[in-house]
Amino acid sequence: MKIVIRAPNWIGDSIFAIPAIVSLCKNFPGTQVWIAAREWVKDLFTSFNFIENIIPLPDQSNLKSLKVSVQRLKEYDFDVGVLLSNSFSSALLLYLAKIPQRWGYKKDGRGVLLTNGVSLNNQRNLFHQVHYYLNLISGLGLQTFSPQLSFPVTQEERQQAKNLLASLNVNLEKRIIILNPGAFYGSSKRWPVLKYAELSKLYQDKYKANILIIGSPNEAGLAESIASHSVIKPFILTGKTNLRQLAALTSQADLFITNDSGPMHLANALKIPVVALFGPTDPRITGPFQEPSAIIKKDVPCWPCSYRECPFDHRCMMNIEPEEVFQVSQKFLK
Repeated sequence: MKIVIRAPNWIGDSIFAIPAIVSLCKNFPGTQVWIAAREWVKDLFTSFNFIENIIPLPDQSNLKSLKVSVQRLKEYDFDVGVLLSNSFSSALLLYLAKIPQRWGYKKDGRGVLLTNGVSLNNQRNLFHQVHYYLNLISGLGLQTFSPQLSFPVTQEERQQAKNLLASLNVNLEKRIIILNPGAFYGSSKRWPVLKYAELSKLYQDKYKANILIIGSPNEAGLAESIASHSVIKPFILTGKTNLRQLAALTSQADLFITNDSGPMHLANALKIPVVALFGPTDPRITGPFQEPSAIIKKDVPCWPCSYRECPFDHRCMMNIEPEEVFQVSQKFLK
């Protein structure tokens, strides 16, 4: 039997889905399990030994891309398709690819395209996204296993990360602290860059720490702004790494300071200490899933919200002070 899993479209969601994928594989030992994923997340799955292969899907969502994706899936004669993505179009993809068995949540009108649809629990928002994916597996009548996030980085990738740091004159004898000031969702999730700059100074003053800034190419301006307000300039790697390189680089860190975003979950899966700064979103649903981690969130009357840009005074993030973040993180740096 051959199973193809349509992976979620975002880094964080794909990491959340890993325990569900592990459980699915354990239910069907000896079965080929493939992943179909968008280009920007597909490399998350390359080092898992229980994945047979990966089918890259176009990043765009249009009719032309759908036709390309259908043809790619048809090439492999899958017996079962499992939807871990939430869109109607992903269910349509499995249907048009003529995959005999199509499993997933029957939501957003896509139940008619599924051969085994699972009703979505109305209490979804009361549990973590990891359990959202696991509940699909149990809803299919399959066994689930104790969830743990993990992310394998090869020894070669780790060595390449060390070589990169050495080429930047990063002192590997001192602590490495990574700042992740971006958030693809929008500015409402971002802690102000001036506060990141103040925080980096605290680490440099006490620990003489190496401060690294990561992020996507679109977030380069955030990194430059932090650097411009820093006495000791941080090492800027924003937009200079692919997904595998980012994972390897993160694996070398002593501490990861972050907004609610995909790299936060990558660090958490790597079991790097994470301090997560939450504003408009609910950490019970999308917070770091496991230790070592700490969450800082302020209670404000307008929380939670779905604004991409705060129309008010952004108090949920503005009320988080660098000194508080610094003090919370001390338990990870002893």
